Amino acid sequence: MKTSLKHLPDSKRRELSSVVQILLAEFHDATKNKQIATRKMGRILKVVLFGSYARGDWVEDRASGYRSDYDLLVVVSHDELTDVVEYWTKADERLLREYETTRTLSAPANFIVHSLSDVNRQLGLGRPFFVDILRDGVVLYQSEDQPFAKPRQLSPEEARKEAQQQFDRWFESAGGFLRNAGYAVKDSDNKLAAFLLHQATERLYHCLLLTLTLYSPKSHRLNFLRAQAERLGAGADRRLASDGQVRTAMFRVAAEGLHRRPLFAALQDHARGTGLAKRADCGSSGTCPQVV
Repeated sequence: MKTSLKHLPDSKRRELSSVVQILLAEFHDATKNKQIATRKMGRILKVVLFGSYARGDWVEDRASGYRSDYDLLVVVSHDELTDVVEYWTKADERLLREYETTRTLSAPANFIVHSLSDVNRQLGLGRPFFVDILRDGVVLYQSEDQPFAKPRQLSPEEARKEAQQQFDRWFESAGGFLRNAGYAVKDSDNKLAAFLLHQATERLYHCLLLTLTLYSPKSHRLNFLRAQAERLGAGADRRLASDGQVRTAMFRVAAEGLHRRPLFAALQDHARGTGLAKRADCGSSGTCPQVV
């Protein structure tokens, strides 16, 4: 894998160095009070930059305010260490402060955590997301030389079959939460409606990511999932609707019944355009079947 950041300005290199140090320091603090075995054997093996900053096509659009995130893969020695709540919450909070409060970072820093064995398993399955990281990623930190496995080439037929399965599963799940959010709105149970809309949105992000890349991070944070979805676009056009537009659309759709064609067709059309998903049968009336 690549190790050079010569394609990045000096300021960006310094920021990424700071991000790595924060990850290492917060991981050390998170493990120091754990069991002896975890302290001794728990290690960060690699930190890999991927996405637009690794490829060199990052965006900083001052007119719109949109800017690409730093995307990092943290590779740890054991599966236990991927638990976000147990080991990575403080690191996530600190990186957020560095961007939003102290402004020492010029872009948000998002990271995902996987064990080396899991990354190698994903590569062995030919997962495009991890294959792309292996091809385009830049190693920022490495504790010892433990190379990744050689990736398998996933056939188009295999990719389409798995993508269809993911689409069917997550789209159906999102539809159920959306429909029930509509009932909660009608009952004026706004807290329940907000929770259900959050769940529906989370599932739609997972649906999009899993359909198009066969991977979605284990996260409930909508801002993080949104950033991962925007990463799939190209240039400034990758930006999704504004937060205000998203909230307005979600509550409007919830109030109208949740199972009308426009909402469902939007994601279906996007997935269909990739050749990975087929359009559901919404009937001649333009209304999709209700999803439980």
